[in-house]
Amino acid sequence: MNRFLLVIILLATLPLSLLAIEFNIKSFGAIGNGTTLNTKAIQKAIDMAYAAGGGVVVIPEGKFVSGSIILKTGVTLHLEKRAQLLGSINVADYIKLQRWKALIMADGASHISITGKGIIDGRGSELALHIDSLFYAGKIDSHNYYLAERRPWAELRPQVIEFNNCSNIRVNNVTIKNSACWVQTYQKCRYIIIDHIRVDSDAYWNNDGIDIVDCQNVQITNCNINSSDDGICIKSEDFSLSQICDSIYIADCTVRSSSCAIKFGTSLVSGAKNVIIKNIYVFDTYRSAIAIECTQGGFIENVLIENIVAKNTGNAIFIRMGKIRGAEKAGPLRNITIRNMNVSVPFNKPDNNYKIRGPDLPNFHNVFPSSITGNPGVYVENVTLENIQINYPGRGNKAYANLPLYRIKDVPELETTYPEFSMFGELPAWGFYIRHVKGLTLKKIALKIKEPDYRPAIVFDDSHDVNIESIIVRGDSKPMPIFYKDTTKVQCINLKVDLKK
Repeated sequence: MNRFLLVIILLATLPLSLLAIEFNIKSFGAIGNGTTLNTKAIQKAIDMAYAAGGGVVVIPEGKFVSGSIILKTGVTLHLEKRAQLLGSINVADYIKLQRWKALIMADGASHISITGKGIIDGRGSELALHIDSLFYAGKIDSHNYYLAERRPWAELRPQVIEFNNCSNIRVNNVTIKNSACWVQTYQKCRYIIIDHIRVDSDAYWNNDGIDIVDCQNVQITNCNINSSDDGICIKSEDFSLSQICDSIYIADCTVRSSSCAIKFGTSLVSGAKNVIIKNIYVFDTYRSAIAIECTQGGFIENVLIENIVAKNTGNAIFIRMGKIRGAEKAGPLRNITIRNMNVSVPFNKPDNNYKIRGPDLPNFHNVFPSSITGNPGVYVENVTLENIQINYPGRGNKAYANLPLYRIKDVPELETTYPEFSMFGELPAWGFYIRHVKGLTLKKIALKIKEPDYRPAIVFDDSHDVNIESIIVRGDSKPMPIFYKDTTKVQCINLKVDLKK
């Protein structure tokens, strides 16, 4: 895994010579009164900087409203302290270049930056509700409206940032708030540095904090993210299979999410490899602290995740392989190492105190375990979990929901179902549920429950080449905390049951 650290070396420093000339947007007629639409003035400043061979477009103190603006090669957008770039709440003020609409856009540009200690506020709830009203006014066709959840589809709602096919990108220090959709997307881009930014977007649905889509040589560090959807998400959506996510380094970040904190997928058409994720603090997260979802025909391999602390999080680890959205095959998903992880799972929903909360589930269930699941005949391969501690509340009650071990065959496969840690309903284990896996090492694993649970700590089903090196189960009175079904080649060293809570 050490070779993946080369990503840091590959991230080239932006040429400072491009940042010499300043273009203050006020000089082009921008008015920072919080009401005047400044799209043309800001775009004119960007165009002048580009024509000059590069420069810094300065947004000074004030509240500057804008629709879509397009960054160009060699241009830095710099927000001074107490500067605010506010997204228009009129959807007619936004355009799209390639994929979806956004406030700040770029396509095919290089050496572009967003810097400074100011705020970019998409005003997403107001904007999204304006778009929602257009449906009831008959201006949005029903096929663009999600009737089941009564909101417009994501592609109608502008993001804050969308960069496509760009290279040498820096985003530093700024605060990005309140998107109507995903907060920021980098698609088919190369050499990206995102450092010391704050994302605070609990404004509306689908507020992913950072989406990396088919990008290479990416560094995300020292970021603080609060999002109503996935915090940091690695995706692949290139149906031509010509690009993948490769050489990605994510470190020293804090993430809070009403979905998953760190996630691979769910969109994963081509692939992702050579990824390092380390030193992440997760809190108040509805779904999984770590979710690796290889379910749309692409592959995931060579991933190192280490030094993760997750408090008040609905699920610790969710690793899933499947076939959704018409994918013809599943995986491969292989060569995954997760180590040095400490997680506390609550009994109640962990995001109750936030504006946008994870949805209630349709079926009764006890607390869900972590899980690693492949498909029949198609295995998740070569996974190592080392030095993992997960604290569960227990309280698994047969009278509330019950899947006894003699009915383990009734756990559905759901190969084509959208992946979530809760997808199977009630599971027969309280700590780990592992099915269709080959080559698994569990080393220095500590599982603890506060109150009794009717289920065993770990269930293996159709798992092979399993190496267990030191598992401690605390708070469970059952003499054998592990159940095996159709599992072969198991080596177990130092299994300990500790009745202390």
